[in-house]
Amino acid sequence: MATTSESGPVTVRSMLPILGASTIGTAIEWYDFFLYGFLAATVFPKLFFPELDPVAGTIAAFTTNFVGFLARPIGGAFFGWFGDRVGRKSTLIATLLLMGIATALMGLLPGYAQIGLAAPLLLSILRFLQGAGVGGEWGGSVLLSMEFGDDRRRGFWTSWPQTGVPVGLALSALAVLAFQALFPGPAFVSIGWRIPFLLSVVLILVGLYIRLRIVETPAFTQVKQEGRVSHIPVLEVFRHYWREIILSALLRSAEQAPFYIFTTFLLAYGVKALNLSTSILYTALVITAIISFVMMPIYSAISDRVGRKRWYMIGCVLMAAFAFPYFILLQTKITVIVVIAIVLSVSLFHDWLYGPQAALISERFGVSLRYSGASLGYQLASVTAGGPAPIIATYLVANSKTIIGPTAPSYTLIACFIIFMAVVSFISTSLLREYAGKAAAQDVPEPEAAAARG
Repeated sequence: MATTSESGPVTVRSMLPILGASTIGTAIEWYDFFLYGFLAATVFPKLFFPELDPVAGTIAAFTTNFVGFLARPIGGAFFGWFGDRVGRKSTLIATLLLMGIATALMGLLPGYAQIGLAAPLLLSILRFLQGAGVGGEWGGSVLLSMEFGDDRRRGFWTSWPQTGVPVGLALSALAVLAFQALFPGPAFVSIGWRIPFLLSVVLILVGLYIRLRIVETPAFTQVKQEGRVSHIPVLEVFRHYWREIILSALLRSAEQAPFYIFTTFLLAYGVKALNLSTSILYTALVITAIISFVMMPIYSAISDRVGRKRWYMIGCVLMAAFAFPYFILLQTKITVIVVIAIVLSVSLFHDWLYGPQAALISERFGVSLRYSGASLGYQLASVTAGGPAPIIATYLVANSKTIIGPTAPSYTLIACFIIFMAVVSFISTSLLREYAGKAAAQDVPEPEAAAARG
């Protein structure tokens, strides 16, 4: 029997099926996406780029990782079109299938030793499909929670799909840890790493079962009944909301770039520069993910009360302030302190921004263009901030002494990069309108669109 929203006031009980469908599906997709990022830092340089030196191999692996980020706004535009034309539910089922199939095929992909240059080429294609799936997933899962929820707690409701990120992070880190233990040393590089990818098939079946049981959101159903479905959503959303899309992408800088430095880049930096074991780093990420699952909704609920702009801008300042202390804590190489640094970097400074971000972005687009607008605003940051971050960080560490002198710590430029990203987000957020506690932006008739934006 399909799940429907109850009439009357929106309650946690009435929202549970919706939050479950959006959060579990998102967690599965991020499990797939993070698996690649983790192995790009450790296994893929050896398997797909064996003829390159270690630094070049890592950069090459992170570059194929960036292909997934490049695909995310493309997926956001493509699936945003379907989401605004066909509906949220059907689009979410399609993104889940695309992600699952691409991930499973990665687990079957031969390495460079077997098929030569075709191996990294096919890896890049599959990573592109992964990125396209994630690009379409976020908008739908957030809108599912937003359009079944209420205005007063919009930040809280939309934060639950965001918790799919730490759940996916924890599941992927646990999978890598488990199969590293079952297939130690060279066995993990040859076969062990493939099994977590193949297990994605089981997770996809679970996600499909849950998502097939929900119905379309009330907001989109009303738009469809009234004949207000957009004919060309992508073009129309750029025409009416280009400013909101650009600012939404830029406001993510302080969250997006540091996150992939705190997770993906950390694995390469921690092992090669600090001689830390991968088991310590993965364990710290699992602990971080568990705490994040609790903290994201809390931060988002607070943003409903104090205002999302104010909350987010304070978070940008905190992220900038933590840039240098983060690396100083890592340099101690003391296990407890390293774990504390990793936990703080994500569960406090990143999640302060990421939890309320779903509402901050999606509430500024009208219903008929919301899937496209929110997806593009969110996913463009993967190209401007998230995707390049591990590549930039790897380059800066390798060349820091050449750029700023032999006496400066190798992390100096990375910390400065994080501060710069935080400044970009602070300025961008200050230029947005506040919607916390108010009705989200409404669809604007053609003649009034320009005036309403002002």
